[in-house]
Amino acid sequence: MAKKVFIAATMQNDGKTTVSLGLIFNFKERFKNIGFIKPIGQRYLEEDGLKVDEDSVLIEDVCGIKCGIKDMSPIAVEKGFTEKYIARPDKENINRQIMDSFKRVSKDKDLVVIEGTGHAGVGSVFDHSNAVVAKMLGAKVILVSSGGIGRPIDEIMLNKALFDKEGVALAGVIINKVTPDKFTKVKRIIKDGLGRLGVNLLGVMPYQPMLTYPTMRQICEETGFKIFSGEACIDNYLAKIVIGAMEPHDALNFMSENSLLITPGDREDLIMTALGLHISKASVCPTHIGGMILTGGFLPHSEVIGVMRSTNIPVLLTEKDTYTTASLIHDLTVKIRPQDQDKIETVKNMVKDYVAVDEILRLI
Repeated sequence: MAKKVFIAATMQNDGKTTVSLGLIFNFKERFKNIGFIKPIGQRYLEEDGLKVDEDSVLIEDVCGIKCGIKDMSPIAVEKGFTEKYIARPDKENINRQIMDSFKRVSKDKDLVVIEGTGHAGVGSVFDHSNAVVAKMLGAKVILVSSGGIGRPIDEIMLNKALFDKEGVALAGVIINKVTPDKFTKVKRIIKDGLGRLGVNLLGVMPYQPMLTYPTMRQICEETGFKIFSGEACIDNYLAKIVIGAMEPHDALNFMSENSLLITPGDREDLIMTALGLHISKASVCPTHIGGMILTGGFLPHSEVIGVMRSTNIPVLLTEKDTYTTASLIHDLTVKIRPQDQDKIETVKNMVKDYVAVDEILRLI
């Protein structure tokens, strides 16, 4: 019988996939055969005509786990799924799909990582909350929450109540995204606070800003903006957004390493200022300007385009105005992708350094 652990979170974007990915890498140092399943996925891709959760695709690609991609993601909550279920509920059909996939995924495995989708109650609308699915699969739960003291403890106990109601054991908690200046204090106090409530603290991980940085590729894929030039560097990370709504002299004060410049395509003064700064920094920072988005459907003069293309800075075009474009980028949900090797290595080391992996294996 394979060991099982169910990874859930107290809120969306607390770092559930980050923890799952890091744990799998570290479990692989201890076990030969590891399986993965995300029974219910809300963000899906199409792979060979199949709708599968993007996290399952990530785990398959970067961890080398081959359990059959559809079995790793048996239920994809596509548009209209919830409405159809409420109109014609079929709990047993979903149960059967999840259990059949889990049996295949767990066959001959030493350990199976099960990733939930959001907090304990997500999925209740179609009778399959995380708590219900964890009970169905007979797995203990690790809850992931984000940095702080009062709020995460409150949210942990709220989620724990639903798992308790279903008779699902909480193995412990991992606190993620704790700012370095508060790390020691938060770790000490939250351990005492959770301990007083009978909850195990299994790890506290520091906030890593680079994990929140989108790439030009992600922006391109999720917005549909057109690639104009610099496709070879489309995987550049973007640490800062600079809006081209000021004079070039002032804009220089805001442009730093891995900046994204969003500006109307006819602001040749700003574009040339950014290009000049990038070229001057190229010997020490080849991605000083990580990318540009030219808005309004405008293009600069052909001479400016020639300079732009010579730098290999990835440039995207959109008909949208600058404000709308900036708002879209701000609202992106940044997820780790298979090509994000720096992020993947960071996650692996974070879990190794800050999470009690052996204690987790003892508790599950």
